[in-house]
Amino acid sequence: MDSEKDPNDMGGGSTGNSPAGETQASADASSGESAEEKRARMMAEIKAKAAARMAAKGSTPAKTETPAAPPAVTTTTTPASVEAPSGETPEEKRARIIAEAKAKAAAKMAAKGDAGTAASDAAPSATPAAASTSPESSATPRTEVPSGTPPAARTAPGAAKTTATPTASVAAGIPQAVAAKQHPTTVDTIADPPINKMRRRIIWASIIGFMGTSLLMFFRFFLPRTIFEPSSIFRVGFPGDYGVGVDTKYQQLYRIWVVKTSDRLFVINAVCTHLGCTPDWKASENKFKCPCHGSGYDSEGINFEGPAPRPMDRAHVELDAEGQIVVNKGVLYDWPKGGENKFEEPGAYIPMGG
Repeated sequence: MDSEKDPNDMGGGSTGNSPAGETQASADASSGESAEEKRARMMAEIKAKAAARMAAKGSTPAKTETPAAPPAVTTTTTPASVEAPSGETPEEKRARIIAEAKAKAAAKMAAKGDAGTAASDAAPSATPAAASTSPESSATPRTEVPSGTPPAARTAPGAAKTTATPTASVAAGIPQAVAAKQHPTTVDTIADPPINKMRRRIIWASIIGFMGTSLLMFFRFFLPRTIFEPSSIFRVGFPGDYGVGVDTKYQQLYRIWVVKTSDRLFVINAVCTHLGCTPDWKASENKFKCPCHGSGYDSEGINFEGPAPRPMDRAHVELDAEGQIVVNKGVLYDWPKGGENKFEEPGAYIPMGG
C-alpha cells in the first residue's frame, strides 16, 4: 500500500495546500482493497472521526490567535489502520482492529482525565487527521478567518460549535460540575417548658431564711447569757398606805400580796404550795382560792382545804431609812407540815403599834 502512494500526494497532505490532493490520496489508498478491507477501513475512519469530535468537545478555543490554515499532519495511528497491508489474514485483521479500538479508548480516557492538557494538544492534531483520512472533510473547502476577528469567534475545521456566550469555565478549558440546588432543611423544634417560678421562690426563700438565722445565731453568741427578770428586792411604799386586810396591787407585777392586821404587816408569796399555780383572792369569801386544783387558804395564807400540803410562804420585809417597806423575795419563810413555824421569826413581818 505504501508503494502505491505518490510522493507528491504525501507532500500535499503534510502541507495542507490542496484539498483535492487529500481526496486523491484517500481514493488511491482504497483502489486496491477488497470489500472486507474497505469495510474495515471505513469503520476505522468513522471511529477516528468520533474520537476527534470527542476531543474537540472537551477542548475550547485558546485565547491566542488560531492560525488561519494549520498544517495537516497524517502521521497518526489512523493512516496506519487505513494503509493496512492487503495480504493480511482475517485473524491478523481482527487483532489489528481490536488493537486500534483499545488505543482509541485509551485516548478517550486520557482526554477526559486531563481536559486542559488534552484540549491544547488534541485540537491541532485531531483536525488534520480527520481532514486527511475522511473524504467528507477533504471535500469541504477551507474558510479563511480575517486577522481582526476575536479568538472566540474563530473555529477550527471539524471542531464542535460552541455557544455564543462562552462562560469562564469554557474559556479556561476546565469543565465544572453544576452544584445541585440545596433545599433548606426544616427542623421541628420543641418549645421550652414553662419556668416554674414558684419553685424558685421557695428555694430562694429557704436559702435567705437559713442565712438570716445563721447570722442571728452568730450575733447572739456575743451577747451575755442573762435572764431578764424583775429584781427580787423592791419597795412597795409606806405602811400607812395600806389598810387592814389583803392588798392585791402588786399581784401582777411582783406576784405578792401585802396583808395588814391590827398588830403586824407581812407579805405573802402568791404561789400555791400544791403545784405552783397563782391563787385568786376571793374578797366575798375572805379566802384565797387556787383555780387549778381547788386548794383554799385563809386571809393569812394558811391552807384549810384542797390538796395544798402547807401554808403559802412569806417574803422577808423591813423598813428602810425613809420608812418605806422593802420586800426581798430571795428570802422566804415557810411552815412545813408537821415542821417548825417560821412565820414568827424577825423579818417575816413588820410589827404595827397599836
